[in-house]
Amino acid sequence: MELIHAQPIVNSIIYSILGIAILLVGYFIIEKLTPENTWKEVAEKSNVAVAIVLAAFIIGISMIISAAIHG
Repeated sequence: MELIHAQPIVNSIIYSILGIAILLVGYFIIEKLTPENTWKEVAEKSNVAVAIVLAAFIIGISMIISAAIHG
């Protein structure tokens, strides 16, 4: 019977949590730098342009974090 090595699974979970935390910090920094509340613009005012820019920001930051973690 083979033992399952849990170290890669634990590493994956740790890096996932770290990546999400960094992404949230980046989002809050952008939220502070922009003159309008982006979430209010997207959710309440249905501003599609702001939603597209916010989605592009999230995808871009996620790719940078992924590359930094992956090495």
